[in-house]
Amino acid sequence: MALGPGFRQQQRQSQKLAMTQRLQQSIQMLQFNVEELRDFLTQKALENPLIDVDTNWRDNQTSLSAAANVTTRADFIERVSTSNKHSLFEYLLDQIHLTMRATPLRQIVLYLIEYVDVNGYLKIDEATARAETGASPIELLDAITLLQQLDPPGVGARNLQEALMLQTENDDHAPNLAYIILEENFDALVNRQWERLAKQYAVELADISSVYDYVRTLSPVPGAAVGQETTGYIFPDLIVKRVGAELTLKTASMAQPVVKFQGQYFDQLSQHGDQEVTQYLKEKKAEYEWIATSLQQREATIFRVGTAIVQRQADFFLEKTTSLKPLLLRDVAQKLRVHESTISRSINGKYIQTDFGTFELKRFFSQAVTKRPTGGELVSADSVQHRIKALIEAEDKEKPLSDQKILQILKSENVELSRRTVAKYREKMNIPGSSKRKQYLKPER
Repeated sequence: MALGPGFRQQQRQSQKLAMTQRLQQSIQMLQFNVEELRDFLTQKALENPLIDVDTNWRDNQTSLSAAANVTTRADFIERVSTSNKHSLFEYLLDQIHLTMRATPLRQIVLYLIEYVDVNGYLKIDEATARAETGASPIELLDAITLLQQLDPPGVGARNLQEALMLQTENDDHAPNLAYIILEENFDALVNRQWERLAKQYAVELADISSVYDYVRTLSPVPGAAVGQETTGYIFPDLIVKRVGAELTLKTASMAQPVVKFQGQYFDQLSQHGDQEVTQYLKEKKAEYEWIATSLQQREATIFRVGTAIVQRQADFFLEKTTSLKPLLLRDVAQKLRVHESTISRSINGKYIQTDFGTFELKRFFSQAVTKRPTGGELVSADSVQHRIKALIEAEDKEKPLSDQKILQILKSENVELSRRTVAKYREKMNIPGSSKRKQYLKPER
């Protein structure tokens, strides 16, 4: 049968998982730190009479003050601060360094994030970006695509429509028609022209309504969730202990919430025999079972990621070195056979307690710096920063080392860097330039 202008037939085959909202909340639970998880479970207990959360699951341990107890060994780079406010720019920068190899395309992405505003929108036109970076249209488009694949979903969008499309594309559980309607008929959807859309896509009004309801759950400001001030207290998720030459890892007891099922209350209500009560109890019991399963999965995932980190950085935990080995998110993701976003959620705001301090898991990830010749041994950026710091500490204070001189020393040690990178690492450690480090010492008498 022929269709009139503006109409078309579409046949799609897709496989969706049930309980979309619950699956999304499972992802959120993995991203929560211990404090946020406690608040989330407490709220669930208020909404569900069959859930009981042991309020002492965190308080039975002494909390660790970030100011007093989070220590760094041998000036471990990027220590945890008491009031650490991560901007969207810093959040994106961390992801780029931990997920992308050092290529010209990555340099363009690094350039672009400087023009991402606090709401997550890219505020530079393509012509200007090409003129300033020398990128071809294809290269710039590839760089924007890479930027838009970063977390949070929707970041790097150039307008509201694109932000909503990116969030929908990133959500495996979005309604089937959501993306294509946003792409082709954004204004019609916003203006609630549902009958027209239902005819165009040959679906029921209820289908268009569900797309509209879904879109309303998306964020018009994808970058707003990043940049919140973090708490001044830290609750470790993992504890690593050294026993002789061996390392043991376990989940911290304060990071294991105790969620109980109110079986007696369930049995009492079940005696009523009312159909609505029975259905209500069934739903609430299913919610409890989902939460219990999600908590087990969360704990297992964080433990697996922690195990991979401890194995890779064993020398650090055994106090054989103060430097870290190169480690990227994709390395752990490939080893555990999960997506990089899962690793990112597992390490942000999660901490590991050692005999010599408490550290955020993401601090054990460090990009690699290549030693010459190309293809030779790899050292981490963290190791290079330690070496730069050591050179500066040992320098002649009356003739401090310039960045160029430090570069020459590193090259003599077969570490390939640029002078700009040396300056960047020095500034990252809050070390001033050579002219500001110069001291005029009094001659001895």
